[in-house]
Amino acid sequence: MKKNLFIAFEGIDGSGKSTQVKLLKDKLEQAGLKVYTTCEPTESPIGKIIRDIFTHKMEADHRVIAGLFVADRLDHLLNKTNGIIKMLEEGYTVITDRYYFSSYAYQSTHMDLNWVIQANSLSANLLKPDVNVFIDITPEQSMERLKKGRTSIELYETLENLQNVRNKYFEVMELLQSVEEIFKTNGNRDAETISNEIWNNLERRFN
Repeated sequence: MKKNLFIAFEGIDGSGKSTQVKLLKDKLEQAGLKVYTTCEPTESPIGKIIRDIFTHKMEADHRVIAGLFVADRLDHLLNKTNGIIKMLEEGYTVITDRYYFSSYAYQSTHMDLNWVIQANSLSANLLKPDVNVFIDITPEQSMERLKKGRTSIELYETLENLQNVRNKYFEVMELLQSVEEIFKTNGNRDAETISNEIWNNLERRFN
């Protein structure tokens, strides 16, 4: 294994992204690679505002939320301390839990998809993932997992909204399949089976 990659994990809430990020990190490090994991919203001041909105500590219009994600994502890429581009330049394989496909799917349930894609075009032009890994689960499974794992439900985490978001994911993946590398996996299975399938797909990309 030689090349370092940029890998983005996508899916509706509760799809198991964070678990798969950790399992992939472990496999890559065992293979001798340097790995940096990150997520969106980030831990930056902009990311904190988004998290406060999601946990109902603040209120904001959906257009404001979309704009905050644009800003948070650009800082995620360009931050001179731990930005994605800097970490890639230092030879790390970077794995992010959510990237611009999340904005396309979540924000376009409330506003025009083309606007969301255009608003995120600077990020997409700066850096496309070598692969977007989409973990697919049903909205019903999502709600079941969220209720088990959370003490409170965040903004966007309703059955109707998650159904709309899942539909938007498929719409945008079809729309952008010619310009984006996308790998879809069934998330309604045990974590190890999913991890092995992701690993089998990604391993060849490093050679």
